[in-house]
Amino acid sequence: MIYLDNNATTCLDPEVLEAMLPWLGDHYGNPSGGYRFAREARKAVDLAREQVAALIGAQPGEIVFTSGGTESNNTAIRSALALRPDCRTLVSSTVEHSAVEEVLKYHEAAGHDLRLSPVDSIGRFDLDAWSAALAGGSVALASLILANNETGVISPIAEAADIAAGQDVYFHTDAVQAVGKIPVDVSALPIHAMSLSAHKLHGPKGIGALYLNRHARFEAQTLGGGQEQDRRSGTENVPGIVGFGVAAELAAKHLSGVVSVAALRDHFEAGVIEAIPGVVINGDPVNRLPNTSNLYFPGVDGEGLLILLDEGGVCCSPGSACSTGAVQPSRIVRAMGHSTARARSSVRFSLSRFTTREEIEASIEAVIKAVGKLRVVMPPGGGRVVGHSSRKD
Repeated sequence: MIYLDNNATTCLDPEVLEAMLPWLGDHYGNPSGGYRFAREARKAVDLAREQVAALIGAQPGEIVFTSGGTESNNTAIRSALALRPDCRTLVSSTVEHSAVEEVLKYHEAAGHDLRLSPVDSIGRFDLDAWSAALAGGSVALASLILANNETGVISPIAEAADIAAGQDVYFHTDAVQAVGKIPVDVSALPIHAMSLSAHKLHGPKGIGALYLNRHARFEAQTLGGGQEQDRRSGTENVPGIVGFGVAAELAAKHLSGVVSVAALRDHFEAGVIEAIPGVVINGDPVNRLPNTSNLYFPGVDGEGLLILLDEGGVCCSPGSACSTGAVQPSRIVRAMGHSTARARSSVRFSLSRFTTREEIEASIEAVIKAVGKLRVVMPPGGGRVVGHSSRKD
């Protein structure tokens, strides 16, 4: 198997697994206990907090462990709204992850005014529209994704945060796809909250974090025993937290290797584009994550391509992995102003530091072979592949 769906999840680094195992076995103490056995777990949690904080330039006390990116996004947004109940406007973008988009839509249905800033045809963010959306006061929250999960396009987060700060607006960023792949330093950004997730950087699933600026107000959304300094109650997931900490430390060490990952990505794209007429990159070809390639295959059914690549041992994705598993046309591609047909014919390939040159060479050949088969069955302009279900928008 060749795994090129690392924006969906990543393999667990062997060093992370080794670090977690004792906390899944003999070291099972509750870190809230007052005896030595429990204090060992507390010490492990504190160390992990330091490791995660170091990855993003934060202070350890600014890290709140959660169950993952979705909880972090929900918590940040709902806390901001609770702090400013009289402010009825929410500002975001048209290319957010569903873990932000769905929360905002929920509150829009409940009576908030939702303003979404657009992107252009290669996914570049419109700062002028962002500034206009924030003007006029009564804004409870501004939330902007740091790097898009489907195209990898990186947002101008510093500029967007500065504009929000000028309007005294609470600013949150979903950095789940970015942290561990590119340098992120919250100390240089005027932001209030940032969401992270361990399983995107070779850590375990089911554990994430929310960075909360120590100068910002916060209203807890999960109440109970007062864990995480009264910011997120519930017994801590010690094995997951330990794993997240080690994964964060390893990610920091490997950030210098992103150049080699980008080189493999570029080699993959060059091989596919040279061999298959008409293939183009979705999104900004320069300002994007080093591991992400979203390609448009004109006249090729994306679902059929995924099926053939799966049969050939290559794992990739139509875009976000956060639905029921059904293949739907990418809303991110459509948000860039492209047609539903283009969205249906687009596939995301995402690498990791464990991806090898040999795997990329094999993947190029697999894509060429699969597209060749599909174009024989259904030539460009001929519609969807025979034998695959058709879905309406």
